[in-house]
Amino acid sequence: MTSVDVRSESDSEDSGPSGYAAARLRLLQGEAQSGPPRRSALSDLTDDWLTGLFTAAGAPRGAALVAVGGYGRGELSPRSDLDLLLLHDGSADAGEIAALADRVWYPVWDLGLALDHSVRTPAEARKTAGEDLKVQLGLLDARHVVGDLGLTAGLRTAVLADWRNLAPKRLPELRELCEERAERQGELSYLLEPDLKEARGGLRDATALRAVAASWLADAPREGLADARRRLLDVRDALHLATGRATDRLALQEQDQVAAELGLLDADTLLRQVYEAARTVSYASDVTWREVGRVLRSRSVRPRLRAMLGGGKGAAAERSPLAEGVVEQDGEVVLARAARPERDPVLPLRAAAAAAQAGLPLSLHAVRRMAAAVRPLPTPWPAEAREQLVTLLGAGRPTVEVWEALEAEGLITRLLPDWERVRCRPQRNAVHTWTVDRHLVETAVRAAELTRRVGRPDLLLVAGLLHDIGKGWPGDHSKAGEIIARDVAARIGFDRADVAVLATLVRHHLLLIETATRRDLDDPATVRSVADAVGSLGTLELLHALTEADALATGPAAWSAWRGSLVADLVKRVGAVLSGDEPEGAEDVAPTAEQERLAVEAFRTGGPVLALRAQTEAPGGVAETEAEAAGGPEPLGVELIIAVPDQPGVLSALAGVLAMHRLTVRTAELRGVGLPSGLEDPVLLLNWRVAAEYGSLPQAARLRADLVRALDGSLDIAARLAERDAAYPRRRGTVAPPPRVTVASAGSRLATVIEVRAQDAPGLLHRIGRALESSGVEVRSAHVSTLGSNAVDAFYVTDKGTPLPGERAATVARTVEEALRG
Repeated sequence: MTSVDVRSESDSEDSGPSGYAAARLRLLQGEAQSGPPRRSALSDLTDDWLTGLFTAAGAPRGAALVAVGGYGRGELSPRSDLDLLLLHDGSADAGEIAALADRVWYPVWDLGLALDHSVRTPAEARKTAGEDLKVQLGLLDARHVVGDLGLTAGLRTAVLADWRNLAPKRLPELRELCEERAERQGELSYLLEPDLKEARGGLRDATALRAVAASWLADAPREGLADARRRLLDVRDALHLATGRATDRLALQEQDQVAAELGLLDADTLLRQVYEAARTVSYASDVTWREVGRVLRSRSVRPRLRAMLGGGKGAAAERSPLAEGVVEQDGEVVLARAARPERDPVLPLRAAAAAAQAGLPLSLHAVRRMAAAVRPLPTPWPAEAREQLVTLLGAGRPTVEVWEALEAEGLITRLLPDWERVRCRPQRNAVHTWTVDRHLVETAVRAAELTRRVGRPDLLLVAGLLHDIGKGWPGDHSKAGEIIARDVAARIGFDRADVAVLATLVRHHLLLIETATRRDLDDPATVRSVADAVGSLGTLELLHALTEADALATGPAAWSAWRGSLVADLVKRVGAVLSGDEPEGAEDVAPTAEQERLAVEAFRTGGPVLALRAQTEAPGGVAETEAEAAGGPEPLGVELIIAVPDQPGVLSALAGVLAMHRLTVRTAELRGVGLPSGLEDPVLLLNWRVAAEYGSLPQAARLRADLVRALDGSLDIAARLAERDAAYPRRRGTVAPPPRVTVASAGSRLATVIEVRAQDAPGLLHRIGRALESSGVEVRSAHVSTLGSNAVDAFYVTDKGTPLPGERAATVARTVEEALRG
């Protein structure tokens, strides 16, 4: 980089840009120090360089260079901005001050360093701070670098005095800024690609807590906060060094390198440490802002109260009892004066349940007092402890804040030691919104809304809390979770029968959603296998509610009306089997009048005939047309019924046409229909449910025209989709895992089930269909589902109406997998 040398001849080489740049590079590349020592050393090095520039420029009297913001705190990261204020008392000529500024600013710019600079008198600085909260926050960390020390000291004193005098007005403004930022950036504790600075619980919030403390109105909990800030700063340093850029976003493709820079095992370990630090900052923020609100309310009420009491000292805050040893005071839940945590091991659960039921936060002092004094619960827990846990979980949304307060002081892992393995554990799946532990609490919150649907709400709530507890262990988390759930359920005092039910719920918490979306529900083997796994109607009822709560707590892509309808249909069928009403074999479902009409028309014309209509689920499970359902239930998708003369290539042709029209396939069924003419199954009937990726649905006539061209070979679907695929946006730096195609063991007595798991993309179903057809098998039905960017599909295939032999099935699976990998 070419630089403009503005040094005087008296400058030494080491104080110039090249000397500073070399020393800076040696410091950043050296392995001897990192973390706070390196940030401090980088700040000191920069101080020395700027001092040389300032002195060499012949600075007049009454001028000073002041570091503000992060540089003012002595926390320079490798790519941090330099926040500088050139302060002067106004006595020097304006041109002289401008020249001084040029001699300091230009060398910084020449080195490619980001610079946030200003030139002001103390009065101008105070005026700007009074108008701009961000400026005032930066000046709270003002630090003298060089020049008139008295000028800097006077400004610091005045700015702090202004801040404390205006705190009742400015702190609510600061809180609003923090909340707006959190709304935009999300919570650092749960994001897979978090912004270390701007997200809730990040470095901005830590700086805001310093500002609150400087106001003298309230102070943040100190335990762990300094370590949390240090960890976030260390990660940002490593991110700057790994990327060579001034970035605060911890992108997926850079996490392994950042972890290595910090000497951590892997990216998951890195994220877990980031999440733990962010939770400490978030919890400290919650406690601090509550205290600020309490102090400001107290200040506004106290003058009126003193007037009412004739100038007396006022009255003690009112305390309202909530439970044994627990009272409400000033909007928080605190311990009663007579409470004895050291003699009452159930007190933490009782206080937490009372707080959640009342929708109030637990006092920090109360939680810390209990954490320091309470004795461990006996094993098994007494009945009251178990009941209080269920009450806490059943309180709904307020449970989250109360749970976090207990967790912040280590009480959750003392109550449930297995919690430690899932605490702050990331989930590298775009479908999941939360970490494993927060997802478990969210599932319990969602389950609380469904307790009226089950006979044992206590088992539903505890199952929601434990269903993914096995994710902290290697292997299948459902199997590991079953073992842990048995142990936890027995420890908290459930009897043997309830322990067995909870273990079943955890083991099979994915059974209903996976079966409903990936299996043929008309196959008796499918329904029978679910019934065998569930075992009883009561467990089925609980599993149904747990499935919905789990999906709702996962994220928007995991649950919808159509998924709910599929699960409800499966539950109805399984319930019939468990009640003794089990079908003896597969039954051919008679076509509806509309399906038969379309089939006759297809046979008569020799070409495809289709009907396209939106559908919802009406009460009682009856499908309604779009017109009948206007303003009613949520649409389940669009029903597409196609009748076409039996011929090879129908599946791939139709899937390709739908992909061209940007229609996503949700479910698909294919079967032959016999006609009165006496011809045997001359027409294929396809009943699919589709959804538009965006925009409105295409016209049925256009779909039919393209399908005709696809079937007669005049429409090159592969070429059209290849163009789409080339333009399909993919996240930079991410590599999708390779597709996997397997044969499901014991999937059906009537067909062979081929399972496909792959990255979702336009035309995926078309490519699968072509591969299956090239293998010479018949597709009886298809069950497709998309979870985030992952497609999970199941195809029931036969050879002349019978399941495939084992080796043939394996060959077909390999053929499909090779086609998708190619």
